[in-house]
Amino acid sequence: MEILPKILGASAELFRQYGFKTITMDDIARRAGISKKTLYQHFANKHEVVNDSLVWYKAQMTEACEAVLQESENPVEAMVRMAAFMDENHKKINPMAMFELQRFFPETYNLFRELLIEKDAGMIRENILEGMRRGLYRDNLNADLLARYRLETSLMILQPNLMVNERDELLYVHLEIAEHFMYGIMTAQGVELYIKYKQKYLKS
Repeated sequence: MEILPKILGASAELFRQYGFKTITMDDIARRAGISKKTLYQHFANKHEVVNDSLVWYKAQMTEACEAVLQESENPVEAMVRMAAFMDENHKKINPMAMFELQRFFPETYNLFRELLIEKDAGMIRENILEGMRRGLYRDNLNADLLARYRLETSLMILQPNLMVNERDELLYVHLEIAEHFMYGIMTAQGVELYIKYKQKYLKS
């Protein structure tokens, strides 16, 4: 493996598990299996590592989500599989990570939001439009608004608040919000499919 992807992957893993505040350049070099000197040959400081590793990680996530959408038979299956995918991802996330990113690296957090709007909102919007065309979602939904709403709720649960303080609560709240969203947009036909796919992909 080339050194740069190795560093980005190791950094993303550390930040996801432990948050952004306490991780040092020494930690990153150690996890990547390289010397600190080699790390500084690629990055001037931790801020650069945070920024580039988050962009890299977001690209990996977007690619995985696009694959799920393409492999699904219909929009409802795609949304359920996406919820299952995010559930697995959240199991590895420190609940404080997003809060620390926003507080200590605000420019990178804003970039992350921009990438969400550019990439993820577009995917959800297309899913909603296709669901309406197939009669699985209610007619006349505002696809743009609902796509952004879905993303905002996803970000909200990654903040320390009255709903989420621990990892187990994060997983539970994520699935509850995802289900609430789906029942708000589905038709009776969509609900039938949702129940089937929920049993298949969200057994836990």
